[in-house]
Amino acid sequence: MIIEFLKFQVAAGMEASFIEKDAEIWTTALAKYPGFLGKEVWINPHDSTEIICIMRWATKEQWQAIPPSELEVIEQEFNAALGNSYKLVESNEYQVQLNQN
Repeated sequence: MIIEFLKFQVAAGMEASFIEKDAEIWTTALAKYPGFLGKEVWINPHDSTEIICIMRWATKEQWQAIPPSELEVIEQEFNAALGNSYKLVESNEYQVQLNQN
């Protein structure tokens, strides 16, 4: 399993809108692709303007198979809904290593 890790800085007062539109636009779109296993949204309890999105993918190949043109359309829709109220500040990927007990 691959974890897609995205950290956002969201304008104060826009946190609820960001989370709502993220679920409505991004999560709905990603759920249609093979290999998408789910998503979590984490909010920093000490700074509510810091939001982390964790997407779980079955394989890196399935995640990377999403056409960039389709991602651009989704991003444009998200930007249209939220404007300049957020900024992506970190993007990483992690591989889940299961313990072999």
